[in-house]
Amino acid sequence: MQQKAGERRRNETVGQEACEREVIVNGETCSTAASTLADLIEELGYGERRIATAVNGQFVAGSMRAATAIAAGDSIEIVAPRQGG
Repeated sequence: MQQKAGERRRNETVGQEACEREVIVNGETCSTAASTLADLIEELGYGERRIATAVNGQFVAGSMRAATAIAAGDSIEIVAPRQGG
């Protein structure tokens, strides 16, 4: 059965929404398709910068970010060191 263009767009949108989740990053609501902390950090543009991270108040070491799943509603803190004095 052939779909009409409007039906196809609606179905695609539903699929996209299923991938998105709302998390809180540094106190701000953020919509993301990331499923791990490492993916979120990359998506937010931190890349290889030296940062500290926590999910729901628990410190997450850099080596554990790829294995740390994030879920809707999680509270994530990303802190970059400051320079100067």
